[in-house]
Amino acid sequence: MCRNIRTLHNFEPPATPDEVDAAALQYVRKISGSAKPSQANAEAFEKAVAAVAEATRELLDGLTTTAPPKDREVEAAKARARAELRYAR
Repeated sequence: MCRNIRTLHNFEPPATPDEVDAAALQYVRKISGSAKPSQANAEAFEKAVAAVAEATRELLDGLTTTAPPKDREVEAAKARARAELRYAR
């Protein structure tokens, strides 16, 4: 999985449309191998981003859990701590 794509399920507050769109864009960039498509491929690229974002919204709306919602600040702190260990010199 692409490192820039983050878990969006079970957060309080829920994932924003911007977060869903950003994840979709990262996914399409990763699988297409292109951060910025050529003009010839721009329409297909944008359609793919929109389709992935819609599928992501449907998925997030359909998921249920009994786990308590995660706190974004706590999860961000955990990620920073893991990064410090991983990249410590």
